[in-house]
Amino acid sequence: MKLQLLSDLHLETETFEPEPAPGAELLVLAGDIDSSWRGLARFAGWPVPVIFVPGNHEFDGRDLAQAELDLRAECERLGMRMLHRECVVITAADGRRMRFVGVTRWSDFDLFGAAQRPRAMRAAAYFMRVMDARRFGLPLGAEGVREEGLACRAWLERALAERPLDRWDKTVVVTHFAPSLRSGDPRYGKQPGTAGFCNADDDLLPLADLWLHGHLHCRHDYRVDRPGRLAGRVVCQARGLAGKGEHLGFEPLKVIEI
Repeated sequence: MKLQLLSDLHLETETFEPEPAPGAELLVLAGDIDSSWRGLARFAGWPVPVIFVPGNHEFDGRDLAQAELDLRAECERLGMRMLHRECVVITAADGRRMRFVGVTRWSDFDLFGAAQRPRAMRAAAYFMRVMDARRFGLPLGAEGVREEGLACRAWLERALAERPLDRWDKTVVVTHFAPSLRSGDPRYGKQPGTAGFCNADDDLLPLADLWLHGHLHCRHDYRVDRPGRLAGRVVCQARGLAGKGEHLGFEPLKVIEI
């Protein structure tokens, strides 16, 4: 299957016109497309199916639970499939069945271990204030994000523990938050704040044939060793902010094959 991956377009402030990648059979949107949601309409009527996994900014200024319901309804109206703690099997042009496992996968702040968790959560406080989201009627803070992250991790573990039983041929995981420090932004390195962007899901990486993510405003494409099996692959195809030069090197028409 040939995929096009886009994330972190930030169409609420950025000027960017998405185009279908020649030869792609599916478009995957890995979050932070438009915090206002208006930009999602650009993908209505897309020539191939569209899968969308929400990013953190899709919840800006909103209650998490209500936003998930409203965003799902908006995606249905636009003719795209939203995945958050959900799986869907799509048949590729060659007849193979591809299972897509989608979840936002909020940060649990354990990237550098439990001892460093408090520092990581303090570093995230600024972003929580900017996000201005709510959970259970209260402002969403780092503790709430961690609880969401742990719930996402538990769901992901269960989903990846399922065996195909001839129901699918390949597994593609789509998250917004990154699954490994290997996806960290080289501009910032191993700072406490990096734990708000990457999770320590390295133990889950071998369970996916392909893992797609966003959130980091940089690009990654690396292999995951799987002894006795073909290597897995992790790809981030985020655009980022042009004002910071983060769009340089972005390949919007890149096709990813699995």
